[in-house]
Amino acid sequence: MVFGGLMMIFEGIAAIAEDDVFVTTRNYAYAFDLTSWGWIHLIVGVVITLAGAALFQGATWARVVGVAVAGLAMFANFLWLPYAPVWAIVLIAINGFVIWALCAAPSPSER
Repeated sequence: MVFGGLMMIFEGIAAIAEDDVFVTTRNYAYAFDLTSWGWIHLIVGVVITLAGAALFQGATWARVVGVAVAGLAMFANFLWLPYAPVWAIVLIAINGFVIWALCAAPSPSER
């Protein structure tokens, strides 16, 4: 989770800092300003990173928050596909793995 969150933070910073980095497609249904997308990715990335850090402490709430925010991150990256397709697909896969890992891992009381 920490890695996926950091990658979303970097993606957000790149979109906020320089709009010329990304090429947009025409007539995309979910076309927003890249600066708006940058802030969305930055905020979601920070929340994912913090929840991932809380998992190292064994917080049960972090698993629930992690699943929810990783799902939001998958959705945000799906909408990000026209701007950075390969990067978005990689982050969708990472977040899918995060959701699977959080749901399949034994609870701290079972260890």
